[in-house]
Amino acid sequence: MADPELRLVAGRIRSFPDFPVPGVLFRDISPLLKDPDSFRASISLLANHLKKTHGGKIDYIVGLDSRGFLFGPSLAQELGLGCVLIRKRGKLPGPTVSASYTLEYGKAELEIQRDALEPGQKVVVVDDLLATGGTMRAACELLGQLQAEVLECVSLVELTSLKGREKLTPVPFFSLLQFE
Repeated sequence: MADPELRLVAGRIRSFPDFPVPGVLFRDISPLLKDPDSFRASISLLANHLKKTHGGKIDYIVGLDSRGFLFGPSLAQELGLGCVLIRKRGKLPGPTVSASYTLEYGKAELEIQRDALEPGQKVVVVDDLLATGGTMRAACELLGQLQAEVLECVSLVELTSLKGREKLTPVPFFSLLQFE
């Protein structure tokens, strides 16, 4: 890890074994959020990747409920863009469209306001972590209902052993940090 900004970010992710259940190694971003330099570095690294990959072709950043809301607006601001929110069911006013997805213990639904995007607008989806990929896949399907073009999905952390990026195909995926 040669990049000093990336080393700074990686140094602010801590691990908690057996949380929330035995056998899970939880990756905690709280120290990163507490430290303005490492948070700024994470936004800068994600923004630089998106500038290099997409130039000025992105219309909006889409933040996923709830920790994607921590990164989405700051990333959008850094890129000079607006941020659109995808929320859990029942949290948005006005007409919405929804997509359901499967969790380990049941089903959940995401919603976006029907007028949040125009057909053909180009978006990048952001969340703090990619695990199984179910939430991000549902977000892509939801954006498809609005006829938005998902250019890429990005996250701070990727848990590679859970193979979440495979669920996102053919949408490209990028993460700053990868853990088993």
